[in-house]
Amino acid sequence: MENYYLYCLVIFIFFYGVSITLTSVFYHRAITHSAIELNPILKSIFLKSSVWLTGIEPKGWACMHRMHHQYSDGPSDPHSPHNNGVFGLFLAQSKKYEEILDQIRSKDPKIMSVIEDLDFPLHPLYQSGSLIWLTPYFSHAALALCFGYFTGFWLMGACYFVGLMSHPVQGWMVNSFGHFSGKRNFDLPDKSTNNFFVMLLCLGEGLQNNHHQYPDAAKFSLKWYEIDMGYSICLVLSWLGLLKFSANSKVP
Repeated sequence: MENYYLYCLVIFIFFYGVSITLTSVFYHRAITHSAIELNPILKSIFLKSSVWLTGIEPKGWACMHRMHHQYSDGPSDPHSPHNNGVFGLFLAQSKKYEEILDQIRSKDPKIMSVIEDLDFPLHPLYQSGSLIWLTPYFSHAALALCFGYFTGFWLMGACYFVGLMSHPVQGWMVNSFGHFSGKRNFDLPDKSTNNFFVMLLCLGEGLQNNHHQYPDAAKFSLKWYEIDMGYSICLVLSWLGLLKFSANSKVP
């Protein structure tokens, strides 16, 4: 029984790692900020498959995050704890995300100007605005339930589903605590902080104060005790020839 719980933990950590790696490396550093340039084949695979693995649409996610940088912690910030509260932000950012997707579908000029450089369409699951976008969540839930039913390992199936579909919680941790609690290396007009625990749980994404100072940098860590595992993954992928760092991606 002890080994069973250990296997469950390993499965959760693995699929949580897949989810946060896609978010931190591909959605955030590559698509949103162009700090890294993906190999064309890898980029094509990501744009087609990422929604199925995370439930998050790349263009909508990038638009929302760019707006966050434009209006950071101001009234128009789509995900700030200072507008919605630390815990209220969990639902507020989901509602704003759906609103932004509707605006992209209707080609709202203000919204389209934010993402005019992203030369790919919304993922097919999101183009109609119907509830078909929930398909990835239902698909992985069905896989988890089938696995639990046929093996009896219900907790293991739950760990798979919760780990892979954990982006809403990851985003909430970064957006709330990364702008509410922690240290600041830079005196910026927003409320961004470097939150140690979110840094560890989200591959360096908790280093929000550093990131807001240098939003186009691929590396978020600046001091010896700051850990950015997302950047380490970028280094490995660059050594494998799967990505390269953009000219503007280095910290001055």
